[in-house]
Amino acid sequence: MERDIILEWWYPQGPEEVWECLTNAEILGEWFMKNDFKPVVGHKFQFRSKPIPVFNWDGIVYGTVLEIVPLKKIVYRWQGGAAPGKVHLDTTVTWILKEKDNGTQLRLEHSGFKGMKNLFARLIMEKGWKKLGTKRLVKTLEKLSNGQI
Repeated sequence: MERDIILEWWYPQGPEEVWECLTNAEILGEWFMKNDFKPVVGHKFQFRSKPIPVFNWDGIVYGTVLEIVPLKKIVYRWQGGAAPGKVHLDTTVTWILKEKDNGTQLRLEHSGFKGMKNLFARLIMEKGWKKLGTKRLVKTLEKLSNGQI
C-alpha cells in the first residue's frame, strides 16, 4: 500500500520569489524548518524541528538533493526516524513551479509512503503541508515581496 501527497497552490508572486522561498536556507527556515539546505544536486542536508518521541521521530529530516531545474523543479530525498541511522520513513519530495495567471502555481508531490507503518506519518504530514502552503509560505512570500526579508 502506497499513497502519495499531492497538493497545489497558486501565489501572486512570480516563480523567482517562490523559488527563493524553496531554496534559500534562511528564508526556508522562516516558513518551514531550520536547515542547511543548498540547491545543489548531491548536497546532503537536514531540516530540524522539535523531536516527537511518541511518534518515533528525533526532529531531524535527513535529505539529499536529487534534482534541480532552476525556477521549475526541486526533488529531494526525505528520511526520518528515531535517531541517525534508524530510518522509518524514506520518501521523496518534489516541488514543481509553473508560471500561471501572472503568478506561480506550486505543486508538491511527497511520495513513497509505504505500508501501514507510514500511514499515520502520511496523514500528519499532509495536514502539515496544507498549513505550510496556505499560511506560513503565504506570509513569507508577502514579506519577501514587501522587502521585509
